[in-house]
Amino acid sequence: MKGVHLFLAQGFEDMEALGTRDVLLRGGVPVVTVSITDDYTVESSHGLQVLADVNWRDLEVMIPGTDASDVMIFPGGMPGSRNLAGHEELMDILREHWADGGLVAAICAAPGLVVSQLDGLQGRRFTCFEGFQEPLIGKGAVYTPDPVVRDGNLITGRGAGLAVPFGLAILEALKGPEEAARVRSGLML
Repeated sequence: MKGVHLFLAQGFEDMEALGTRDVLLRGGVPVVTVSITDDYTVESSHGLQVLADVNWRDLEVMIPGTDASDVMIFPGGMPGSRNLAGHEELMDILREHWADGGLVAAICAAPGLVVSQLDGLQGRRFTCFEGFQEPLIGKGAVYTPDPVVRDGNLITGRGAGLAVPFGLAILEALKGPEEAARVRSGLML
């Protein structure tokens, strides 16, 4: 899947989605928000109504040439993470994206519910919201309680309070440490 896409399901975590998007936009990364339903409006876990850039019908996925500059981002939140993980077509696209070398970024419950559906996780380091690590550990991944973890083309974050560092890790992967430092400074971190 070409480009940077942030997937929104009913019940997504506000800060994890919007904070990550904001950091990337500040770094000049165009982010497409995607509703995983036919509706453009997606309600967060706190009742915020967000208008996605595209809905599921509009999503163009069959563009060849996926690489590490292409990112699928999965915010956590409940029941948002479960809704993402339960979308079979999205999970098929995710598996293909991963197999092609695309970058996958997930935060909070999403690593445990979404990323755990991938193959080839043996020895990969990750983090997530406490209590969601077992599915990945069961696939041979290595849990660490660090705030944000990057292991190759996998970036994971622990939770809502770490949305900005999570976004900065994605930005650094895409545009390098200098651009991430520039945005970090602009955010007064």
